[in-house]
Amino acid sequence: MHYDVIVVGLGAMGAATLYQLAKRGVRVAGVDRYAPPHDQGSSHGDTRITRLAIGEGAAYIPLALNSHRIWRELEAESGVPLLEQCGMLMLSDSQVAASGHGTPDFAGQTAALARQYGIAHELLDAAAIAQRFPQFTGYGPHALGYYEPGAGYVRPERCIAVQIELAQQAGAALHLNTQVRSMSARAGGGVQVETANGSLTADHVISCAGMWSGKLLGGPFTGLLKVCRQKLYWFELDEPQRFAPGSPVFIRLDAGADSDSCYGFPPVPGENAIKIATEDYTDRSDPDHVDRDISAADAAAMYQQHVAGRLAGVSGRVLKSKVCTYTITPDFNFLIDAHPDLPGVTVVSACSGHGFKHSAGVGEALAKRYCGEADAVGLSAFALPRHG
Repeated sequence: MHYDVIVVGLGAMGAATLYQLAKRGVRVAGVDRYAPPHDQGSSHGDTRITRLAIGEGAAYIPLALNSHRIWRELEAESGVPLLEQCGMLMLSDSQVAASGHGTPDFAGQTAALARQYGIAHELLDAAAIAQRFPQFTGYGPHALGYYEPGAGYVRPERCIAVQIELAQQAGAALHLNTQVRSMSARAGGGVQVETANGSLTADHVISCAGMWSGKLLGGPFTGLLKVCRQKLYWFELDEPQRFAPGSPVFIRLDAGADSDSCYGFPPVPGENAIKIATEDYTDRSDPDHVDRDISAADAAAMYQQHVAGRLAGVSGRVLKSKVCTYTITPDFNFLIDAHPDLPGVTVVSACSGHGFKHSAGVGEALAKRYCGEADAVGLSAFALPRHG
């Protein structure tokens, strides 16, 4: 079967790209080794933080802004709630800059970009934090709060499901539960995609294979991309009134290692728990053998380090836990570029733990670029050459 474009991988980036191409009338197919949305990659866990002032760099801000617009458009078309703008509180110590995703002073850069781009925000001192958000405790007298009212969270499984469904309604073909084994250039032009269920061909391939990208793409990607296992916890609330509707998502930055910081979410409707997680960039995982188990000792350590004395009204009882993965580059930025050895293949991967909030915008930018639309957001900041 021949297509204009094949999208490999239908997680955050792939589902968005498939949808945006299909709505433009492109003859497109999506291929995934599972049946998304699923919990075997990087695009699950009920909630993902979204923010508009992006401390990782100015190149991300147009993508975040466009993503919010697209989530609302998708909600209007599907009737499915996707985006909750409950606000975000970023807590840090004003005396010691804390790094995040490769940015040395993550809170400072976030606030600077918010000022530059006119993104609504407030800076709060320790007294103001205690008055407005008393559920957050255990910070020092020099604490600084960055509050962004337009931030919040998106629902990843819902976002993926809606975009895939709408893409299919617009004519996209789906090849689910179909593992892609290899890709190669065709003698007459285009790309041949070998799957466990046979061959597919296309004029162009957009590879959004996530943690399997290194194995699938070969070349520089094998050593460049690092897959890191992440643990997510949902701790039951003893005092749910402390996290009433309007309670923000949060990021607590620590001046030590990145893994000393944490992030979390207010309870989603119908669930009496907060979700909280750290970011681990130390251990490399094999994408085909990710340890999906989280021990009671892991949960107890998480509670003692990041919950006890820091979040009021939260118990040590774990309602559920999940494992997901980050695929990261050395500088923690995205990688969106042409494959250097496979003509006709665009690589979209290595979201480095901060991709979902931008995914709708990235999908739109890729589709506009493919269709020759002049107003496509530029993606050159995520090109391969910067890695040497």
